[in-house]
Amino acid sequence: ANPGFVVRITQAGLDYAHQHGITVLEKELAQLKLPDISGDFRIWHVGKVQYEISRLSLRSFHLPYSRISLVPGVGLQVSISNAFAELDGNWRVKMHFIRDHGSFDLRVENIYIKIHLRLGSDSSGKPTIDTSACSTRISNIRVHFSGKFGWLYNLFHKAIESRFRKILESKVCESVAKSVRSELQPYAQTLPVTARIDAMAGIDYSLVAPPTATAQSLDVDLKGEFFSLAHRSAVPFPPLPLALPPDHDRMVYFGASSYFFNTASFAYHAAGALVFEITNSVIPKGVEFHLNTSTFSAFIPQLEKMYPHMEMKVRLSAPSAPFLNIGPDGLSLKPVVDIQTYAILPNSTLAPLFLLSLVSNVSAVIDVKSGHIVGNLKVGSSSPSPLPAPQVRMLQSIMNVLASSILLPRLNERLAQGFPLPLPDRIQLSNILVGFHQ
Repeated sequence: ANPGFVVRITQAGLDYAHQHGITVLEKELAQLKLPDISGDFRIWHVGKVQYEISRLSLRSFHLPYSRISLVPGVGLQVSISNAFAELDGNWRVKMHFIRDHGSFDLRVENIYIKIHLRLGSDSSGKPTIDTSACSTRISNIRVHFSGKFGWLYNLFHKAIESRFRKILESKVCESVAKSVRSELQPYAQTLPVTARIDAMAGIDYSLVAPPTATAQSLDVDLKGEFFSLAHRSAVPFPPLPLALPPDHDRMVYFGASSYFFNTASFAYHAAGALVFEITNSVIPKGVEFHLNTSTFSAFIPQLEKMYPHMEMKVRLSAPSAPFLNIGPDGLSLKPVVDIQTYAILPNSTLAPLFLLSLVSNVSAVIDVKSGHIVGNLKVGSSSPSPLPAPQVRMLQSIMNVLASSILLPRLNERLAQGFPLPLPDRIQLSNILVGFHQ
C-alpha cells in the first residue's frame, strides 16, 4: 500500500543518533563478564606448565572512532576502529616444584568491530532492529605480569594473549547483540503506531513496509491514517504515491500527503464531530447580530408573520467529509455546509424553517509545535443556493458573522491542540521548516 505519511532520516540524523548509541554501547562493553581461564602447555626440557587466570576485571572499553553508514537495500552498518580496552586480574602458575601467583594488567589495542543492523517491521507495524552480522578483530594485546619468574611468564604469555583474543572477539559480538536487543530494539518499539488523539479519533502510524535504506537516507513508510474510535471503517479512497523532495540537508524529514489530512476529515465526519448547533446565547457580546426570526425576515419576510419575535437555532453540518487539496501555497478546501434553521417555540420545541447549502472557500495554515501538527483555518467567500442578489448578500453577511465569531474559533481551538507526529521517546524537534508541494 502507498503510505499516507513518510519519515526520512538522513546521514546527518544517523550521525546524531550514533553519538548517543555509541555511548550506550561503550557502557555495555565496559560491563563484559569474562570467564576464568585455565590450561597447560609443555615446554621443551622443562615439562608441563599449568596456569590459571581468574578474577578478570574490565576497567574500561573505549570506542574513539566509529561511524554509522547506510547500506542500500540492506540496512545500517556500524564500523568501529582503533578501540581499546584495559583489564586486570590474578594469575597462578604451577610447574613441578615451582609455584607462583600474582596479578597482571592487560591492554587490548586496535580493536575493529563491524556490525550490520537489519531493519524490519513486526505484525503490529512497529519497527524492528536486529544484528544480522557482527565481526571483531583484535590486532594487539599486551600483558604485564607481576612476579619473580619473568622468564617463565615470557614462555606462556603468548598462549594467554591468544586465549584472550578469542574470548574477547566472541564476547564483544555477544555484547553488541545483547545491547541491540535490550536497548535499541525496545527504543524503536516506542514509536507510537496507534495513538488515541482525543475522545473521537485516533491515528494509525503503523509501518506499511520495512524501512528502506538508500545511499543517502533511511526512508520509513507509514500508514498515516486517522480513524473514528467509535467505529473504524475502511477509508473510501486510496492513498496516492508520496515522494519526498530530494533534500538531505536536515536530520529528519516528515512528509504528509493529502490522504493523511483527508482521512482526518473522514474520521471526524464519521464520528459526528462536523455538526455544530448555534443559538443566540452563544453569539459573543459586541456582535451586532441576533439569531431570531426578526433578523432573518429581512430576506424571508414570511418568517416574521409565522413565528414573530422568536429565537432561532442554526444547525451547521457537512453532508460529506470535505476534501483537502495541497498546493505550493498551502492547504485549501471547499466544504459543502448544510444550514438547517429552526424557530424555538414558546414550549421549547423546534419548528424547522428552511435548509440551505453553501460551498465555502477555506484555507489552512499548518505548523509544527511541540511535536504536533497544528493548524489554523481562514474562511473566504461562500456560495449559497440561488437567491435574489439582496438576499444573497444578507445571507453571506449572516453566515460570515456565524463563521468568524463562533464556528472558526471552535475549530481553530481544536486544531491548535494539534495531532502528534510519530516520534519515539525523548525526541524533540528544533529548527523546524514547513513547506508545501504539489
